[in-house]
Amino acid sequence: MSNAKSYVETTGNAKVTANALNQARALALPTRDEMLKRAPSVQRFWDSNRFLLERAWQEWDEQNEHLAEWVSENLISEPLRNAVTLAWEDPAKEQAVANLWEEVLPGVHQAQLFDVEKLHLLRAYLDGVANAGIPLRPPYGIALNRNGGMLDARSEGYLAAPRFQEFYNLIMDKYMRPIARMLFPEVMGFDTQTFGFSIQYQEGMDTSLRPHTDASAATMNINLNVPGETFKGSEVDFFNQETGKVTRTVFEPGVAMLHRGSVPHAAQPITGGSRTNIVLWLYGDNMQIPRGAAPTSKAKAIARWAVPNTLKDELAPF
Repeated sequence: MSNAKSYVETTGNAKVTANALNQARALALPTRDEMLKRAPSVQRFWDSNRFLLERAWQEWDEQNEHLAEWVSENLISEPLRNAVTLAWEDPAKEQAVANLWEEVLPGVHQAQLFDVEKLHLLRAYLDGVANAGIPLRPPYGIALNRNGGMLDARSEGYLAAPRFQEFYNLIMDKYMRPIARMLFPEVMGFDTQTFGFSIQYQEGMDTSLRPHTDASAATMNINLNVPGETFKGSEVDFFNQETGKVTRTVFEPGVAMLHRGSVPHAAQPITGGSRTNIVLWLYGDNMQIPRGAAPTSKAKAIARWAVPNTLKDELAPF
């Protein structure tokens, strides 16, 4: 008998036992047209296969330990990692974290999140994910980006690999939330829930994203292109609603843009190469977000550097 773990699915009175990874790879995906139309059969596909897909990703992670072992906090840029670790030990020292974030325009900050010398390790893992043959739901909200995937457990068809989920929650809880609270005080109370997806822009495929705001309190957009992996076009435009000014940005490998979800932005068409990103959102229970109201007072540092004890809900923006 194979040493591979088994998956047991009950359909009526019949029990089917099979290797979860192989069974997931054999699934017939809904068509792109069905997914674009949000056909009821698409939701049924993800719902009925959720447990199978989670088991398949667990098996894949175990079989690809050589990739998964590198997906850890060591990927974080050392200056940021050290400053954040110090702030968790003593929130009064959070200014060292703030000093690493440059405000490129009102409500938009950037910093080196990932170590550029190690970024290829994360990309190797994600390339392995893309070639795993396990169904991964693409983001519906951006015209069904072909090479993207859902990252949060509240999303059907998400990347359920345990090692990645540990890494994803570390980024959200230890880094993004307290930093967003520090830079944008009004997000306090609107940051208990998380959401994330990956996207890839390619010439001739998914090339751009029209101007929009996010259904988030705060958004972090991280460039995963490795050094030397160049692309043309695909600049990110941010719109200042007060002045009407447009600021066009190109961020470097491993750099994160952290901004209020209410800041309008767009991705210009890509004209060469490809650009790979992870996008992370924070918002409140029942998808509540701050709506222009400034906080009456800024929370104390010790309150910012804490993980909410609120339970995760099952609501996802898309």
